[in-house]
Amino acid sequence: MLGAVLMVLSGVLTLDEAYRAVDFNTILLLLGMMILIGYLKIANCFTYLSYLLITHARNSFLLLCFVSFSSGILSALFVNDTICLMFTPLLILALSQTKLNPVPYLIALATSSNIGSVVTLTGNPQNMLIGVFSKIPYLDFAWHLLPVGIASLMANVLIIFLLFKKDITFKRLEPIVLAKPALDRKLTAKSLAVLFCILLEFVFTGNLPLSAITGGLALIILSRTKPQHALEKVDWTLLLFFSGLFIVVGGINKAGFLPLAHNAFEPYLGQTASSQIIHFSIFSVLASNLVSNVPFVLLSANWIDTFAAPKTMWYVLAMSSTFAGNLTVMGSVANMIVLELSKEHVHVGFWDFFKVGFTTTVVSTLLGITFFILFIH
Repeated sequence: MLGAVLMVLSGVLTLDEAYRAVDFNTILLLLGMMILIGYLKIANCFTYLSYLLITHARNSFLLLCFVSFSSGILSALFVNDTICLMFTPLLILALSQTKLNPVPYLIALATSSNIGSVVTLTGNPQNMLIGVFSKIPYLDFAWHLLPVGIASLMANVLIIFLLFKKDITFKRLEPIVLAKPALDRKLTAKSLAVLFCILLEFVFTGNLPLSAITGGLALIILSRTKPQHALEKVDWTLLLFFSGLFIVVGGINKAGFLPLAHNAFEPYLGQTASSQIIHFSIFSVLASNLVSNVPFVLLSANWIDTFAAPKTMWYVLAMSSTFAGNLTVMGSVANMIVLELSKEHVHVGFWDFFKVGFTTTVVSTLLGITFFILFIH
């Protein structure tokens, strides 16, 4: 927000230009999905689901698979940060009843939620931007990213298992006893019904912002609860962050920085479609860790039309900017949520995370590059 205000005060943008720089399609899409997620939180849906998964794990390897695949799949439907926020406390509570090392499971939760979020246009904020800018249909996007997401989730489980072989075995666990969370079944049913309708609208209308905000407002009416309970759970800070970021990027664009940056990097991004997929993926992973993936997507979205295969490069941008979040602890908000919520119970060291995150990022990015070169291009 400070950067956005300085863009106006310094004369780079007028106030009207700053207003026009904000992409309200993205803001509406985020707001609509946040309202839906808010009602699912109120209904205790995520906590209840994590309870079912954790208490049915028969051994430590199965628990790793449950944590990884459930967080990955749910992150494709809901924003990955939400899944980490809801799952972490219950996972810590469950692991405290066992003699298991909690570190690999917490790392699995963070990295898998990042990976799973790549599959849909609503899985994470950068994918939402890509959906709004590219106009790629919801199902087309999911169809192209689903194989990459599934393969990467499987690879992530294998990597964590190999790196923590002493802690993850096939020996039977003592039953994990947890207090069964209360579930508001009526509100859950209404929320899931609205989610289903939103997904249908995504598929058949292709208008992500209008579908999301319509669904959010419909749920406010159908829930028969006070709207402020759900609106309190909306991440207004994130919406302000996006608004400010749009204005900052608008100022950078008006100043002519983007063409200069593109001209500087273009010689290193390859000439053929295959070489561009490889080079841009690597560049995207590194740049997303330098400036964060959301700002990088905003900046690089202006370059996509200059590539040999623009539509494929939208998929590549989504894949590489998302997988970049696993490289370090600071790579994504989801990582920091898991570590922050668990720090009073267990310390996940930088290098503990990095040895998994680095390996997972390299392997998943290579899987994505291979898939796009062999099957998409």
